[in-house]
Amino acid sequence: MNIFRLAGDMTHLLSILVLLLKIYATKSCSGVSRKTQELYAIVFVARYLDLFTDFISVYNSIMKVVFIASSLAIVWCMRFHPMVRRSYNRELDTFRHYFLVGGSFALALVWHEKFTVQDVFWAFSIYLEAVAILPQLVLLQRSGNVDNLTGQYVFFLGYGHFC
Repeated sequence: MNIFRLAGDMTHLLSILVLLLKIYATKSCSGVSRKTQELYAIVFVARYLDLFTDFISVYNSIMKVVFIASSLAIVWCMRFHPMVRRSYNRELDTFRHYFLVGGSFALALVWHEKFTVQDVFWAFSIYLEAVAILPQLVLLQRSGNVDNLTGQYVFFLGYGHFC
C-alpha cells in the first residue's frame, strides 16, 4: 500500500469524523457549506462507480463505502434532520456550485484516460474534488466567524489533499 494514499485517506476520514462530531454533538451545521458537502457526495459517488465491478482489496472497498456513506449522511443531516437543518445559513452559502459541476464535467469529457463511462466519471471526480472546497471557503469568508470544529474540519480536509 502507498503510504501517501493511506495518510491522505486517514486525514480525509479524520476531517469527516470531525464534521460528524460537530453536527451530532452540537445538533448544528452552522459554518458548514451544504454545497461543499453535496459536491463531495457527488465526487465520491462518481469516483467509486466501480465499487461493485472491480475488487482491489478489502481496505479499498471499505474506504469507498465509508466515504460514500458518510458524505451522504452529512448531506442528509443538513437537508432533513429537524434540528440540524434549522441551523443551516442559506444566506451565507450562496456560491453557485452548479458551475463547478458543469465545468468539471466538461473538462472530464475533454481530458480523460479512456473514453468510457467509468474513466470519464473518474476524471470528473478528480476535477470536481479540486474545487469542491470553494463554497466552504467562501462561506467562511462571508461569515467572518469560524468555530473550532469547523476550522479543524477545513484544516484536515485541506491537509488530506497534500498527502
